[in-house]
Amino acid sequence: MASYIGQSDYAHGEPPRTAVLLVNLGTPEEPTAKGLRPYLKQFLSDPRVIEWPAWLWKPILNGIILNVRPKKSAKLYQSIWTKDGSPLLLYSQSIAEKLQANLQAEWGDAIRVVLAMRYGRPSIADKLAEFRAANVQRILVLPLFPQYSATTTATIYDIIFDELRRYRWMPELRTVNGYHDNPLYIQALANSIRAFWEENGRSAKLLYSFHGIPKNYFEKGDPYYCFCQKTARLVSENLGIAEEEYQLCFQSRFGPEEWLQPYTDKTLEKWAEAGLDSVDTICPGFAVDCLETLEEMAEQNKEIFLEAGGQQYQYIPCLNDSAAQTELFTDLARQHLQGWAAPQTISLHDSAQAYAAHANGHRQETAVS
Repeated sequence: MASYIGQSDYAHGEPPRTAVLLVNLGTPEEPTAKGLRPYLKQFLSDPRVIEWPAWLWKPILNGIILNVRPKKSAKLYQSIWTKDGSPLLLYSQSIAEKLQANLQAEWGDAIRVVLAMRYGRPSIADKLAEFRAANVQRILVLPLFPQYSATTTATIYDIIFDELRRYRWMPELRTVNGYHDNPLYIQALANSIRAFWEENGRSAKLLYSFHGIPKNYFEKGDPYYCFCQKTARLVSENLGIAEEEYQLCFQSRFGPEEWLQPYTDKTLEKWAEAGLDSVDTICPGFAVDCLETLEEMAEQNKEIFLEAGGQQYQYIPCLNDSAAQTELFTDLARQHLQGWAAPQTISLHDSAQAYAAHANGHRQETAVS
């Protein structure tokens, strides 16, 4: 028999609420091998990320990767770690706080904005439990991934649906698949590039670098590649630059199989060897700066380009917790919260009272008859 979660931890009298669950990929709790191992195990055990058969992948993961990669990854995380912790977590928390302030100004205490991570903490399951205890009856799930992919957005929904299917009283649920061509997102990216150029000068070429996925995921129907192409095209049109002035590439490949091409590192190396002296890079697929942008793009790929003969390499930061990013998420939330501005009026307390009154009336009628 299935075991369903009730509302035993619910405080009667709590007013019904609406919540926005802001979700990012995740980050280790500390930049050490000890901190990386559980994080990497959770991440690399996700069948949405690694689609190999379990009988083949698990021995490789547990026997080789988790005994080698945590120590190597820890050194990389240490190079970007701040005194306050992980940049990805800090920027994501700041966005959640600013979004909360904007929405609360419009709808008051009836709405909550909470940050969760797909891997690591704060976990999605823990935040859903908090929602249940606070009588949150409507949830908008807003992933921090502009371009939908099964490897990012869909795996967030997997966890949420798996958790909620155990609830006896499920909340209403809305999901945001992405915002790769949202006008505010495109404008924010274009403006950030213009501002960077005004302050630092413009290089000969602009490179858009997106996180890669295995090529066969795309061939099986993942739309991510197409969404990345559209984002780069729209930003370039907004900037008024020609096709020969920019290039879209993919970074962060893992394992022996072919990933989406062209590869960022190989492209930079080829450009430098061919005589290109300067390049500006930006990562539109990342809402906030993290290991893949601050270490891989701003450091590793810079070294590749300069060692191959390039003269100038500039990395343009993500939108992070900028005013433009906050306005983007506020607008997305407004769109998807339509009709939910006024929270439901029924609560568990109300329904319990109604049931008690009905039952009492039924007993009285039975006694009279």
